[in-house]
Amino acid sequence: MAGKTPKTSAKRAKKSVKKSATKRGAAKPRLLSGGNPQIAKGYGDSPVQAYIAAMPGWKRDIGRKLDGLIVRTIPGVHKAVKWNSPLYGMDGQGWFLGIHVLTRYVKVAFFRGASLHPVPPGESKQQHTRYLHLHENDEIDEAQFTAWVKQASQLPGERM
Repeated sequence: MAGKTPKTSAKRAKKSVKKSATKRGAAKPRLLSGGNPQIAKGYGDSPVQAYIAAMPGWKRDIGRKLDGLIVRTIPGVHKAVKWNSPLYGMDGQGWFLGIHVLTRYVKVAFFRGASLHPVPPGESKQQHTRYLHLHENDEIDEAQFTAWVKQASQLPGERM
């Protein structure tokens, strides 16, 4: 510990504890462009629930609905937040679905969506990805959405 006093080390440790408490969600998440919540990278249900809780207004209800449908359709689904987006996947198979908040809608990305039947309506620059855009007053076709989730979960996922 050459050159460092115990007082300096204690200050650094205190700062580190404060910083990690903020990362764990102690502070209110900041909204990025389009209202997308800034949530620290994390694995499991907790960071996904923190993301959903931070979604602004009507988008939060859509987030809760989507998460509930995914969990009921695929019990034991793996969850994470990476790049400020919740991801859903299968153990050892990668991620099959992601959610992202934009200004006017919530975007659901099916990473192998081009292989789903019927193909989700939103096109992507990536060959295999397809999107579902959910706007404020849209009704979610639960039967179609859960069918896509089930199909997507059975395909090889993205390694991110």
